[in-house]
Amino acid sequence: MDFKTIPISAWIGIFATSIFAFAAIFAPLIAPYGMSEIVGDVWEPTSSDFWLGTDNLGRDLLSRMIFGARTTLAIAAVATIVSFSLGAMLGMTAAVVGGLSDQLLSRGVDLLMSIPTLIFALVVLSVLPASIVTLILVMGILDATRVFRLSRAVAVDVNVMDFVEAAKLRGEGRLWIVTREILPNALSTLVAELGLRFIFMVLFLSALSFLGLGIQPPEADWGGMVKENKDGIIFGIPAALIPAGAIALLAISVNLIADWILNRTTDMKGGRGGN
Repeated sequence: MDFKTIPISAWIGIFATSIFAFAAIFAPLIAPYGMSEIVGDVWEPTSSDFWLGTDNLGRDLLSRMIFGARTTLAIAAVATIVSFSLGAMLGMTAAVVGGLSDQLLSRGVDLLMSIPTLIFALVVLSVLPASIVTLILVMGILDATRVFRLSRAVAVDVNVMDFVEAAKLRGEGRLWIVTREILPNALSTLVAELGLRFIFMVLFLSALSFLGLGIQPPEADWGGMVKENKDGIIFGIPAALIPAGAIALLAISVNLIADWILNRTTDMKGGRGGN
């Protein structure tokens, strides 16, 4: 890869995303205080001791932001992996198998997608035991419906290509065709979609935490921090706006990277088509 060809917008996205990832990985080492340690008064302003001030309980907001980055990014990343693993394999399998299996899977996905995702998640999480594993599975399974639709649409187009027909004539099994023929040719589209689904997971998790069914206190995540400090906005205290701004910045930075990857793969396809 020629780094000189990477646009400035992609570099901005890579730089900002790297900062978030660094904070998430090394949170215990770089956070000035403990995640739940009360170190000052309620909603203290910024100072040399508290660079971002304190929150509604007197905890250091910068430390909470750093630990919140670890929680938010980790859960969103795992949920995205669950979503793509389940949705992509089912979507491609449905496209290859076809017939009744394809119809049953597609109509089941349509049924799930007809229910608003957030409402569905709130209902399910309100009756299931509260745990991070449950939260990840609910987020991953609900989002897998979107990945299913995309991967099936791509796989249907690839499945009629000559090299797939040749593999079928050779007697290759469906699993081999999905993993060795269709998946590599659909990978660029799925990778570009990966960034968008990751951001959706961040926003989804933040919304659930804001509504009280996501990450539970005293654990820190950005959506929960917005909820905890929202009353301070009335008094002109920006404690709730800082995690909200971090969510927005992460969304923009990851989208910049996803746009660059999508444009790059499109240019590569165009270049191959012209040869």
